[in-house]
Amino acid sequence: MADSRRFVSISVLLCTHNPRPDYLGRVLTALRGQTLPTKQWELLLIDNASEQPLAQTVDISWHARGRNIRENELGLTVARMRGIQEARGELLVFVDDDNLLSPNYLVQATATSARCPDFGVFGAGILNPEFEVQPPVELLPHLSKLALRCEPSPLWSHNGTDIHCRPWGAGLCVTNRVANFYRQLVSGLAITPVLDRQGKRLFCGGDDLFSRVAAGLGLRFGVFPELSVTHLISAGRLNQHYLIRLIHDHALSNGVLDYLLDGIQPVRTNLVRYGRSILHGVKNGPFSMRCQWARMRGADRAAEFISANRLEPLGLARTLNGRNDGTS
Repeated sequence: MADSRRFVSISVLLCTHNPRPDYLGRVLTALRGQTLPTKQWELLLIDNASEQPLAQTVDISWHARGRNIRENELGLTVARMRGIQEARGELLVFVDDDNLLSPNYLVQATATSARCPDFGVFGAGILNPEFEVQPPVELLPHLSKLALRCEPSPLWSHNGTDIHCRPWGAGLCVTNRVANFYRQLVSGLAITPVLDRQGKRLFCGGDDLFSRVAAGLGLRFGVFPELSVTHLISAGRLNQHYLIRLIHDHALSNGVLDYLLDGIQPVRTNLVRYGRSILHGVKNGPFSMRCQWARMRGADRAAEFISANRLEPLGLARTLNGRNDGTS
């Protein structure tokens, strides 16, 4: 008899490291309130090297297909790859430990996947914030960097460089096929340390890489407004220091990925760029200037990482086609 446990339409992968108990509790409550019957989806709680193992404190016994999985190597990329390896669903939905999915999210994701079979990756068009404290005025122009968006209509593309259509990690939906190509690709690269968040480092790029893999396989990616997530923004993320770190680490990750995937060299800091940043600060204020400097330092670090690891442009489509044909 076939193993009936494999017949699920969706695997929800909740990757977390030392989560806030109140936030994680609300995330699980939102998952428990999904209108999609639990027999059609599974829940994987990926405990990424938390100081206190979550299996001892977090109860997911309410879900008949819930599993606690411990991944001892620190890093969101590693946790995601472990989840992909363990998942049994046809569609994988990634949820962070501060994401509240709308009650019909999994129903809508299932319907979107069935309606758009040529989409390899898609996600939430609506990412609304719930701020723990009111954001300071000087941060307001930069809040989109905290993974917030409001798209009134669907956006999609099959061009991997089209950044406006790329879905972000909150509620990211990835077909099993694309997810496994992603896992194989990342496993063979030397970029895992700067691909996604790792402890207190705020690296990024894993979300975008899923879309790039889909495009390399000839599939579309995009966002849909019927997919809605509430993003819990803690007080610790609403200060200048956090935002400066975020800008620096994102510039580092994006610099490495842009070179690896598109052959675009990070722009190194020179006297001209430094002078322009000072003028920018005079016009827009010292915090804006610090943001510029953080971005420049991140690009410099990306160039150093590329050189230290002797990276070469990948040729993503060629690499994926080779894997698809079994020739690499």
